[in-house]
Amino acid sequence: MSKTKVLLRNLGPGLLFASMAIGTSHLVLSTKAGAKYGWIMAIPIVLANILKYPFFEFGVRYTSVTNKTLIEGYLNRGKGYLLFYAFINLITTFTILAALYTVTSGLFINLFKVTEFSVSSVALGLFMLISALLIIGRYKFLEVSLKFVVSILFLALIVTTALVVAQGQVEPVDDFVATPIFNEVGILFLIGLMGWMPTTVEASSWVSLWSIEKWKNQEKPTLKESLQEFNVGYVLTGILALFFMVIGWFTLYGTNTILSNNAVSFADQVVQLFTTHIGSWAYIFIAISAFATMFSTCMTAHDAVSRVSLDIIDLLFPTKKEIKTKRNFAIIVLLLAVVNFIVIAAFAANMGNLVALATFVSFVVAPIIGYMNLKIVMSKDVSKEYRPNRNLQILTYIGILFLSCFSMYYFYIVIA
Repeated sequence: MSKTKVLLRNLGPGLLFASMAIGTSHLVLSTKAGAKYGWIMAIPIVLANILKYPFFEFGVRYTSVTNKTLIEGYLNRGKGYLLFYAFINLITTFTILAALYTVTSGLFINLFKVTEFSVSSVALGLFMLISALLIIGRYKFLEVSLKFVVSILFLALIVTTALVVAQGQVEPVDDFVATPIFNEVGILFLIGLMGWMPTTVEASSWVSLWSIEKWKNQEKPTLKESLQEFNVGYVLTGILALFFMVIGWFTLYGTNTILSNNAVSFADQVVQLFTTHIGSWAYIFIAISAFATMFSTCMTAHDAVSRVSLDIIDLLFPTKKEIKTKRNFAIIVLLLAVVNFIVIAAFAANMGNLVALATFVSFVVAPIIGYMNLKIVMSKDVSKEYRPNRNLQILTYIGILFLSCFSMYYFYIVIA
């Protein structure tokens, strides 16, 4: 079998990772990065993707070698590891899904001109639809549908970015002054951008769970094949982040436009900035790119958080009965939908507060989870020949050090 056919056969967990990652961090934060600060934001975007790569790669590596999820690996290192991850998962569970569904609802209202509905009511409809798709279709439907969605998304974004670049950068206004990066506001934005770029580090366990699920229906790939499949998805997320950054830079940088924290207003600005700069005929490309981005992210994140929650419950409270059943998966999917709908209603659909809280938590815990993942793949669970090489270990420590120093610098400017 050719290498291409092998890759296509194994395509799944890495693709789901890409679909999940290409969401708020890309559509919202990457676009804002280019719009507020210009091309210089390519540096933190690329840095975040490089420095956090080992954290995610270790999840794929551990599961491929041991046939265990990364969450099981935490328990093997000690119950403290698992309890810490469970605590972080609890916090992000009530912020990530709410933030994603809020942005997606704002886009839906704008794209389909249903302004008589509130963000909360549209979010409720999305929760019901996606919950039904996950419960009925489960992993197989998720994988097949997202192969189609991500392909359309990638093509639409290539077209959109090409149109924006061909049109040229917008002329700056006369009184334009570049926004400073290294002040309290700028550092806070960088933390949000890098905290969710390419996505939250807790998602390293999500890929391992998807891998286990995929291998139930096909022959298990080798470690090399698993890493190749994941790398395709990971590189794709980095490229698309730069696409969104370029779009924001070319269409908004220098115009003194302030992007709203309200989901509906932000969605309107995103669509309008494209159609104004390129032309109303390009609306269909922007609409497909934006909504496909967020809808696929909601679906993959909802699935992943449900699986992680069941895995944690199963490991923390072992019983003779099987916990990870179809019935319990359906219950947890619906429970997460209800809880996050309540969070959205309580926050009055303020996207800024939700995203800020979720990204801040993700950024602060990133080096800790990165270190935990390193300890797991260097443990006796993984044979020496399958452990990460020296270069990857060095990159991991650089990433941990960089993110730790950045977090401490943020606390310093806040306290000072």
